[in-house]
Amino acid sequence: MSSHPYGTGTVAEAERREELASALARVEQRIEEACRAAGRRRSEITLIAVTKTYPASDIRLLAGLGVTDIGENRDQEASAKVAECADLDLTWHFIGQLQTNKARSVVRYADLIHSVDRSRLVTVLSREAVRAGREVGCLVQVSLDPPTPEGTSGRGGARPEEVLDLAGQIAAAEGLRLRGVMAVAPLGGDPAEAFARLREIARAVQAEHPDAGIISAGMSGDLAEAIACGATHVRIGTALLGRRKTFVR
Repeated sequence: MSSHPYGTGTVAEAERREELASALARVEQRIEEACRAAGRRRSEITLIAVTKTYPASDIRLLAGLGVTDIGENRDQEASAKVAECADLDLTWHFIGQLQTNKARSVVRYADLIHSVDRSRLVTVLSREAVRAGREVGCLVQVSLDPPTPEGTSGRGGARPEEVLDLAGQIAAAEGLRLRGVMAVAPLGGDPAEAFARLREIARAVQAEHPDAGIISAGMSGDLAEAIACGATHVRIGTALLGRRKTFVR
Protein backbone atom coordinates (compact mmCIF):
# COMPACT_ATOMS: atom_id res chain seq x y z
CA MET A 1 0.00 0.00 0.00
CA SER A 2 1.65 3.20 -1.16
CA SER A 3 1.28 6.39 0.82
CA HIS A 4 1.00 8.41 -2.36
CA PRO A 5 -0.69 6.43 -5.17
CA TYR A 6 -1.24 9.67 -7.05
CA GLY A 7 2.37 10.82 -6.72
CA THR A 8 3.42 13.51 -4.28
CA GLY A 9 2.58 17.01 -5.43
CA THR A 10 1.04 15.85 -8.72
CA VAL A 11 -1.99 17.28 -10.46
CA ALA A 12 -3.84 14.07 -9.57
CA GLU A 13 -3.16 14.61 -5.88
CA ALA A 14 -4.41 18.21 -6.09
CA GLU A 15 -7.55 16.99 -7.83
CA ARG A 16 -8.08 14.37 -5.14
CA ARG A 17 -7.73 17.01 -2.44
CA GLU A 18 -10.37 19.15 -4.14
CA GLU A 19 -12.62 16.11 -4.52
CA LEU A 20 -12.34 15.36 -0.80
CA ALA A 21 -12.80 19.00 0.17
CA SER A 22 -16.04 19.21 -1.85
CA ALA A 23 -17.34 15.96 -0.38
CA LEU A 24 -16.46 17.07 3.13
CA ALA A 25 -18.33 20.34 2.62
CA ARG A 26 -21.43 18.43 1.48
CA VAL A 27 -21.24 16.06 4.46
CA GLU A 28 -20.78 18.97 6.84
CA GLN A 29 -23.83 20.68 5.37
CA ARG A 30 -25.89 17.52 5.91
CA ILE A 31 -24.70 17.23 9.51
CA GLU A 32 -25.46 20.88 10.22
CA GLU A 33 -28.94 20.59 8.68
CA ALA A 34 -29.64 17.44 10.72
CA CYS A 35 -28.47 19.21 13.88
CA ARG A 36 -30.74 22.18 13.20
CA ALA A 37 -33.71 19.89 12.59
CA ALA A 38 -33.00 18.03 15.85
CA GLY A 39 -32.34 21.18 17.89
CA ARG A 40 -28.74 20.14 18.49
CA ARG A 41 -25.37 21.85 18.14
CA ARG A 42 -22.86 20.81 15.47
CA SER A 43 -20.24 20.56 18.22
CA GLU A 44 -22.12 17.59 19.68
CA ILE A 45 -21.28 15.43 16.66
CA THR A 46 -17.94 13.77 15.87
CA LEU A 47 -17.40 12.97 12.20
CA ILE A 48 -15.45 9.75 11.70
CA ALA A 49 -13.99 9.33 8.20
CA VAL A 50 -14.18 5.62 7.34
CA THR A 51 -11.14 5.08 5.14
CA LYS A 52 -11.20 1.31 4.59
CA THR A 53 -9.74 0.37 1.17
CA TYR A 54 -8.43 3.92 0.70
CA PRO A 55 -4.73 4.82 0.96
CA ALA A 56 -2.91 6.64 3.72
CA SER A 57 -2.49 9.57 1.32
CA ASP A 58 -6.26 10.16 1.55
CA ILE A 59 -5.99 10.25 5.34
CA ARG A 60 -3.26 12.87 5.02
CA LEU A 61 -5.42 14.96 2.72
CA LEU A 62 -8.38 14.68 5.08
CA ALA A 63 -6.18 15.65 8.02
CA GLY A 64 -5.14 18.72 6.08
CA LEU A 65 -8.84 19.56 5.72
CA GLY A 66 -9.36 19.33 9.47
CA VAL A 67 -10.62 15.75 9.85
CA THR A 68 -9.02 14.17 12.93
CA ASP A 69 -11.10 10.99 13.52
CA ILE A 70 -10.36 8.01 11.30
CA GLY A 71 -12.27 4.72 11.21
CA GLU A 72 -10.93 1.41 9.95
CA ASN A 73 -12.48 -2.07 9.71
CA ARG A 74 -9.56 -4.46 9.25
CA ASP A 75 -6.52 -4.72 11.49
CA GLN A 76 -3.97 -5.48 8.78
CA GLU A 77 -4.99 -2.43 6.79
CA ALA A 78 -5.43 -0.21 9.83
CA SER A 79 -2.11 -1.01 11.47
CA ALA A 80 -0.24 -0.20 8.24
CA LYS A 81 -1.99 3.16 7.90
CA VAL A 82 -1.40 4.03 11.56
CA ALA A 83 2.32 3.49 11.00
CA GLU A 84 2.29 5.60 7.82
CA CYS A 85 0.43 8.43 9.56
CA ALA A 86 2.31 8.32 12.86
CA ASP A 87 3.32 11.97 12.51
CA LEU A 88 -0.34 13.13 12.39
CA ASP A 89 -2.46 13.92 15.45
CA LEU A 90 -5.34 11.54 14.76
CA THR A 91 -7.89 9.59 16.79
CA TRP A 92 -8.20 6.02 15.50
CA HIS A 93 -11.50 4.17 15.65
CA PHE A 94 -11.69 0.42 15.04
CA ILE A 95 -15.21 -0.19 13.78
CA GLY A 96 -15.10 -3.65 12.19
CA GLN A 97 -15.88 -7.05 13.63
CA LEU A 98 -12.93 -7.96 15.83
CA GLN A 99 -11.52 -11.45 16.16
CA THR A 100 -9.81 -12.22 19.46
CA ASN A 101 -6.55 -13.12 17.68
CA LYS A 102 -6.33 -9.51 16.42
CA ALA A 103 -6.87 -7.94 19.85
CA ARG A 104 -3.18 -7.61 20.69
CA SER A 105 -2.53 -5.61 17.52
CA VAL A 106 -5.65 -3.46 17.70
CA VAL A 107 -5.17 -2.30 21.30
CA ARG A 108 -1.78 -0.87 20.35
CA TYR A 109 -3.28 1.86 18.17
CA ALA A 110 -7.07 2.06 18.60
CA ASP A 111 -8.33 4.91 20.73
CA LEU A 112 -11.91 3.63 20.56
CA ILE A 113 -13.10 0.13 19.64
CA HIS A 114 -16.71 0.29 18.46
CA SER A 115 -17.39 -3.43 18.04
CA VAL A 116 -17.21 -5.10 21.46
CA ASP A 117 -20.05 -7.62 21.39
CA ARG A 118 -19.17 -10.62 23.57
CA SER A 119 -17.65 -11.51 26.93
CA ARG A 120 -14.70 -13.43 25.48
CA LEU A 121 -13.62 -10.35 23.54
CA VAL A 122 -13.79 -8.20 26.69
CA THR A 123 -11.48 -10.66 28.48
CA VAL A 124 -8.92 -10.72 25.68
CA LEU A 125 -8.98 -6.96 25.09
CA SER A 126 -8.48 -6.34 28.80
CA ARG A 127 -5.49 -8.67 28.95
CA GLU A 128 -3.88 -7.13 25.87
CA ALA A 129 -4.55 -3.54 26.93
CA VAL A 130 -2.86 -4.21 30.28
CA ARG A 131 0.04 -5.86 28.45
CA ALA A 132 0.37 -2.79 26.20
CA GLY A 133 0.10 -0.37 29.13
CA ARG A 134 -2.89 1.40 27.56
CA GLU A 135 -6.43 2.27 28.52
CA VAL A 136 -8.62 1.61 25.49
CA GLY A 137 -12.10 3.05 25.03
CA CYS A 138 -14.81 0.52 24.14
CA LEU A 139 -18.36 0.67 22.85
CA VAL A 140 -20.87 -2.15 23.15
CA GLN A 141 -21.99 -3.04 19.64
CA VAL A 142 -25.76 -3.55 19.74
CA SER A 143 -27.46 -5.74 17.15
CA LEU A 144 -30.60 -4.07 15.83
CA ASP A 145 -31.14 -6.83 13.24
CA PRO A 146 -33.96 -9.35 13.59
CA PRO A 147 -32.47 -12.55 15.01
CA THR A 148 -31.72 -15.41 12.66
CA PRO A 149 -33.13 -18.90 13.33
CA GLU A 150 -29.85 -19.61 15.13
CA GLY A 151 -30.50 -16.66 17.44
CA THR A 152 -27.69 -14.49 16.07
CA SER A 153 -27.85 -11.25 14.12
CA GLY A 154 -25.53 -12.30 11.31
CA ARG A 155 -23.64 -8.98 11.37
CA GLY A 156 -22.33 -9.05 14.91
CA GLY A 157 -23.50 -7.18 17.95
CA ALA A 158 -24.91 -8.10 21.34
CA ARG A 159 -28.65 -8.66 21.59
CA PRO A 160 -30.40 -5.75 23.32
CA GLU A 161 -31.10 -7.83 26.42
CA GLU A 162 -27.37 -8.63 26.73
CA VAL A 163 -26.11 -5.06 26.52
CA LEU A 164 -26.27 -3.97 30.17
CA ASP A 165 -24.43 -7.06 31.36
CA LEU A 166 -21.73 -6.66 28.72
CA ALA A 167 -21.40 -2.96 29.53
CA GLY A 168 -20.81 -3.85 33.15
CA GLN A 169 -18.11 -6.33 32.17
CA ILE A 170 -16.29 -3.67 30.14
CA ALA A 171 -16.60 -1.10 32.93
CA ALA A 172 -15.06 -3.56 35.39
CA ALA A 173 -12.26 -4.73 33.09
CA GLU A 174 -8.73 -3.49 33.73
CA GLY A 175 -7.27 -1.54 30.80
CA LEU A 176 -10.67 -0.83 29.24
CA ARG A 177 -13.00 2.14 29.57
CA LEU A 178 -16.68 1.88 28.74
CA ARG A 179 -17.60 4.84 26.52
CA GLY A 180 -21.08 3.98 25.22
CA VAL A 181 -22.80 2.00 22.44
CA MET A 182 -22.65 1.50 18.69
CA ALA A 183 -25.06 0.07 16.13
CA VAL A 184 -25.73 -0.26 12.41
CA ALA A 185 -29.26 0.18 11.08
CA PRO A 186 -30.83 -3.07 9.85
CA LEU A 187 -30.63 -3.73 6.13
CA GLY A 188 -33.92 -2.76 4.53
CA GLY A 189 -35.36 -1.51 7.81
CA ASP A 190 -36.41 1.94 9.00
CA PRO A 191 -33.24 3.57 10.39
CA ALA A 192 -35.23 6.10 12.44
CA GLU A 193 -37.05 3.30 14.24
CA ALA A 194 -33.83 1.36 14.79
CA PHE A 195 -31.93 4.35 16.13
CA ALA A 196 -34.81 5.22 18.44
CA ARG A 197 -34.41 1.75 19.96
CA LEU A 198 -30.68 2.33 20.26
CA ARG A 199 -31.30 5.63 22.05
CA GLU A 200 -33.34 3.83 24.71
CA ILE A 201 -30.62 1.21 25.16
CA ALA A 202 -28.00 3.96 25.38
CA ARG A 203 -30.00 5.73 28.07
CA ALA A 204 -30.19 2.53 30.10
CA VAL A 205 -26.42 2.06 29.83
CA GLN A 206 -25.71 5.65 30.79
CA ALA A 207 -28.06 5.41 33.77
CA GLU A 208 -25.71 2.79 35.21
CA HIS A 209 -22.48 4.22 33.76
CA PRO A 210 -22.77 8.04 33.58
CA ASP A 211 -19.53 8.50 31.61
CA ALA A 212 -20.66 6.15 28.82
CA GLY A 213 -22.32 8.86 26.73
CA ILE A 214 -21.21 7.96 23.20
CA ILE A 215 -23.80 6.79 20.68
CA SER A 216 -22.01 5.73 17.48
CA ALA A 217 -24.71 5.50 14.82
CA GLY A 218 -25.35 6.71 11.32
CA MET A 219 -23.49 6.28 8.07
CA SER A 220 -23.61 7.97 4.67
CA GLY A 221 -27.25 7.06 4.00
CA ASP A 222 -28.82 7.58 7.41
CA LEU A 223 -26.82 10.18 9.31
CA ALA A 224 -29.81 12.52 9.69
CA GLU A 225 -31.95 9.84 11.34
CA ALA A 226 -29.07 8.96 13.66
CA ILE A 227 -28.51 12.57 14.71
CA ALA A 228 -32.24 12.98 15.34
CA CYS A 229 -32.00 10.03 17.74
CA GLY A 230 -29.02 11.32 19.69
CA ALA A 231 -25.98 10.01 17.83
CA THR A 232 -22.75 11.60 19.01
CA HIS A 233 -20.51 9.94 16.40
CA VAL A 234 -21.34 9.34 12.72
CA ARG A 235 -19.24 6.98 10.56
CA ILE A 236 -19.00 8.32 7.00
CA GLY A 237 -17.30 6.47 4.17
CA THR A 238 -18.94 6.60 0.74
CA ALA A 239 -20.30 10.15 1.02
CA LEU A 240 -16.85 11.41 1.92
CA LEU A 241 -14.39 9.25 -0.04
CA GLY A 242 -16.54 7.95 -2.88
CA ARG A 243 -17.23 4.40 -3.99
CA ARG A 244 -14.72 1.80 -2.86
CA LYS A 245 -11.60 1.43 -4.97
CA THR A 246 -8.77 -1.10 -5.02
CA PHE A 247 -5.72 0.77 -3.75
CA VAL A 248 -5.22 -1.59 -0.82
CA ARG A 249 -3.59 -4.97 -1.36
